[in-house]
Amino acid sequence: MTATSAPPQTTDEKLPPGTRLVIGLLVVSAFVVILNETIMSVALPRLTEDLGITLATAQWLTTGFLLTMAVVIPTTGFLLQRFPMRAVFITAMSLFSLGTLIAATALEFPQLLAGRIVQASGTAIMMPLLITTVLNVVPPARRGQTMGTISIVIAVAPAIGPTVSGLILSVLEWRWMFWLVLPIALAALVIGAIKVQNLTTPRKSRLDVLSLLLSTLGFGGLIFGLASIGESSSGHTPVPIWIPLVVGAVSLALFVWRQLMLQRTDSALMDLRTFRSRTFSLSVVMIVISFTALFGSLVLLPVYLQQVLALDTLTVGLMLLPGGIVMGILSPIVGRLFDRVGPRPLVIPGTIIVSAALWSLTTLGETTPIALIIGIHCLLNIGLGFTFTPLMTSGLGSLPRTLYSHGSATLSTLQQLAGAAGTAVFVTLMTTGAAAGVADGLSQVSATAAGVQTAFFVGAIISLFSVAASFFVRRPVNAVPAGAVH
Repeated sequence: MTATSAPPQTTDEKLPPGTRLVIGLLVVSAFVVILNETIMSVALPRLTEDLGITLATAQWLTTGFLLTMAVVIPTTGFLLQRFPMRAVFITAMSLFSLGTLIAATALEFPQLLAGRIVQASGTAIMMPLLITTVLNVVPPARRGQTMGTISIVIAVAPAIGPTVSGLILSVLEWRWMFWLVLPIALAALVIGAIKVQNLTTPRKSRLDVLSLLLSTLGFGGLIFGLASIGESSSGHTPVPIWIPLVVGAVSLALFVWRQLMLQRTDSALMDLRTFRSRTFSLSVVMIVISFTALFGSLVLLPVYLQQVLALDTLTVGLMLLPGGIVMGILSPIVGRLFDRVGPRPLVIPGTIIVSAALWSLTTLGETTPIALIIGIHCLLNIGLGFTFTPLMTSGLGSLPRTLYSHGSATLSTLQQLAGAAGTAVFVTLMTTGAAAGVADGLSQVSATAAGVQTAFFVGAIISLFSVAASFFVRRPVNAVPAGAVH
């Protein structure tokens, strides 16, 4: 199928013909692949027994997934400009399906981790593909509503991942988390290959290999170093922790310098001129904070519920389901409200609610009522629901069309980096806090509860910065001219 010209954007509220089906397919496919970001969280305690590994090692199944996404996503700005949408979609879903098959047949931890990495390589491409498509074909007057739907994919899919895995693990072994997903992924691949059209026009661009190498070392080194802090408490650190952290920081600095040089000739792997938009920059910072809180809580809550309250995986999964449902219902409503009132009236109360929920999580103990935990989790998801859609829509909507693909790649990269960092840091704080509690004479259960409280306390402090920043969020000033060329 040959590429067609991107439909011009207008102020008309009607979607261009044929795009509703394409967006629908992309949303469903993205939901399936992103669900797997957190599907392993409830299974981690089970995997430590079946595979004979520590919890700090097992969390690499989530951290490694997010890390791979953070490494691959920077290339999506190039991919979406260089190749037709249909080819990019088929590549993404093929990688995800292959990774799912590898994980489903895994007998040892290295094979399972390899499957997760291949899965993540496909997942990394889907969200920038979906967001860039929406920005190019959906009129500004309807973006909030459409981005609300996308928020279901970004936030709700990871939120219900623990529920899905809890339900599966209650009756089947952990490999079925992949066997049950595989036919859905293959069906999406086949239908998408037939139905997805090329709604954007590819243009020649060059992949800068040095930028790709620096990006891999930068993001990879930082997350590897953060995750290694968690493993250090168990004495399993392949290299001194400071080495990957220093390599990551230096490489990331060089990566930024390289992009600043290359963007002068429009050949950057990740064009950083997106940060010239104050609205985009502020939105990115706040989304990073929100994703750190989201993924940190999604990892810690199942561990707390199983190891402190001694609940089974089915109960844990069902307890986390209401929060995901609440966010799923709220996201499109918030999107429509954004179209009417803009971001600030939504983001300010949203960040306050998130902060209140995180402070409430610092009170979790050995006798906390289940109903209270469900209520706090729902409160957290309500706050995040009021936050994600307005920030994402206003941030990306403030960019010129020529930077849409780079903006979505940048946002998606930092989202996953925040998620990986949140996972690693929260697990690290919990592990070190629990170790300190045991050293002070606490039982393992009491020490784990204390470690969970420590982790959420740090998250609650971080959330206060997001509350302060919310008062400076505003609706994008620039309007995209009708008929603008991508």
